Amino acid sequence: MDLQSEKLELIKMILETNDKVTIETLKSILQSEKKNSFKELSSEQQEEINLVIQKENRGDIVDF
Repeated sequence: MDLQSEKLELIKMILETNDKVTIETLKSILQSEKKNSFKELSSEQQEEINLVIQKENRGDIVDF
């Protein structure tokens, strides 16, 4: 099975579950993965991302 099919299968499984612990565990895993990926970026890349997040939080960025 290719990666896209695996993702779709995982989405179906998530949608079918009513187990809150399972959902929270998956969410935690995915958030942890994002944090680890962020740490692998250079300090300049991290700073740029943080600046964009700050601007977005202040409402300085408008999505089109």
